[in-house]
Amino acid sequence: MINGERIRFRAAEREDLPTFVAWINDPEVRAGISLYLPMSMASEEKWFENMLERHPDEQPLVIEARHGKGWKTIGNCGFFDINSHYRSAEFGIMIGEKSMWNQGYGTEAVKLLLRHGFETLNLNRIMLRVFENNPHAIRTYEKAGFTHEGRLRQAHYTKGQYVDVLLMSVLRSEWKEA
Repeated sequence: MINGERIRFRAAEREDLPTFVAWINDPEVRAGISLYLPMSMASEEKWFENMLERHPDEQPLVIEARHGKGWKTIGNCGFFDINSHYRSAEFGIMIGEKSMWNQGYGTEAVKLLLRHGFETLNLNRIMLRVFENNPHAIRTYEKAGFTHEGRLRQAHYTKGQYVDVLLMSVLRSEWKEA
């Protein structure tokens, strides 16, 4: 487990797959991630099997929040495209449990993932991509210390229009200062 104040990360299990599929099949949740089509359970099971073959540092983590005396699964996150020579990686996050939106869990999860990336994985640079029409996510990343680095113009197509993809990053030195 990787523990925060109100959340924790744990390894993804096969039992999580129905929850992931439900989130991905919700158009509101899917609007903030790179997937644009609904997902079948068979596809998710295949993804899970392939994911188990990846290096452990690139396997996604499940985000759980304190819920009464237990824990509630609210999302997932993780690093990918880790470059061990440059000590850099890209990360993604999905808070799929809509009842937990706008309560600071995303910001806490991003900050906890940064701590894991810099302190455990010894990364020097962590970057992300976010759609320009997702102001809540952009604000979350800014609060966690990310700076705007670039813009891929009209690089994403959604709901009949092209939107820009923003590139953001944070360096270990910036993270330490914050």
